[in-house]
Amino acid sequence: MQALPSIRTRLAHALLGWSLLFSLCIALAVWLAARHEAEELLDDSLRASAEVLSSVLRPLAEAPVPQLEKPLQATLPSAGHRFAWQLVAPDERVLLRSAGAPVQAWAVEPGSDLTTLPGWHVHATPLGAGGRMLYVAQSHEERIEAAMEVTLSAVLAALAVALLGHVWLRARVNHELAPLQALSRRLASHDPLQPGASLGPAARLELQPMHEAIDELGRRLARRLVSERAFAAHAAHALRTPLAGIDVQLAVALREAPATLQPRLQRVREAAHRLQRVVVALLALFRSSEDPKLQTVDLAALCSRLQVEGLQLKVDAGLMLRADPDLLSAALLNLLDNALRHGAQQVHISLPAPQTVRLVDDGHGCTPERRAALRQGLQAQRQGSSERVDPASGGLGLLLADLVARAHGGGLELPEVEQGFAVELRL
Repeated sequence: MQALPSIRTRLAHALLGWSLLFSLCIALAVWLAARHEAEELLDDSLRASAEVLSSVLRPLAEAPVPQLEKPLQATLPSAGHRFAWQLVAPDERVLLRSAGAPVQAWAVEPGSDLTTLPGWHVHATPLGAGGRMLYVAQSHEERIEAAMEVTLSAVLAALAVALLGHVWLRARVNHELAPLQALSRRLASHDPLQPGASLGPAARLELQPMHEAIDELGRRLARRLVSERAFAAHAAHALRTPLAGIDVQLAVALREAPATLQPRLQRVREAAHRLQRVVVALLALFRSSEDPKLQTVDLAALCSRLQVEGLQLKVDAGLMLRADPDLLSAALLNLLDNALRHGAQQVHISLPAPQTVRLVDDGHGCTPERRAALRQGLQAQRQGSSERVDPASGGLGLLLADLVARAHGGGLELPEVEQGFAVELRL
């Protein structure tokens, strides 16, 4: 059977997907904002570095050019190849430069404060009255690395927030679904046939309509079941008296009828007896809506009161069990009647396990196909199927016995035996 989709799993997956999407969107927004701020900070750092260097290099920048012929070939140390500077004469000669700066002067447009060149981001500052320029630059690698650090920090922070939110939301989902699980547990033990049965107030506002619908359904089922039981009991009582009268009349007819008619009348009387046993079973099953009245029952003593003409009962002595004696008698009567109708002359009744009554007869038995069909019919009746049981096959007696077993919290089984037919009532 295909597994049903889980609300909790579907919500968890949806929350995880939306959390990741939310984190990426937040990270993108933070990255765009942080990147702009980082660019401004890096530009401000270039300006600040230019101010510091201009104060240091201004005396050299104001010196005559011939005095700087020797320093033109020299370089001053810098903080690395990600930051560089140049002191450039008006004729584009590099007078001084840091170790990482190129030999050729940067091609900065006149009047530009910040210029982006291949590999560098350059800030230009005029030095002195001689038209000399101080170029301070940052490498693109430095700016990209700074932007990546900001982006990575933003993404990690957003992911952390999203994952924490996902864990919190999942915990909240589990907490909010807990009333549904509690409702399932209450329904498992809920008996709508009990007087005043109700699920009680709902734990959540959204569950209140469900509580009301279930309570109303239980009340409708209870009314219908009570009506059906009353009808069945009334019908059984109405049939019992005429059947007793028929039996008396048949007994008189048997004594007065000629010998040629007596076998036929005897068969009619046996059929009337079987019908009486069915009526007794119906009366026992539908006498009320109460639970079975359990007592300690001596199985041998109970079976001694079951009179089925033409059938010998063999019951082990000392067999005790807890059951409703009236219901158990009705079930055994129907099973014994089935055995008689299918050619049995002897039935052995035993308790192979606690609360399990086993009947094995020496009748014709049945084929594996027929046993499978009977089991299928019983299962269909348990599930409320519209499939009908064939009374001529003994299925009605099995159904009544199964109803008794289920009233005791068990069921009826049809085990396989080498000879005859076997039935087990598990109470």
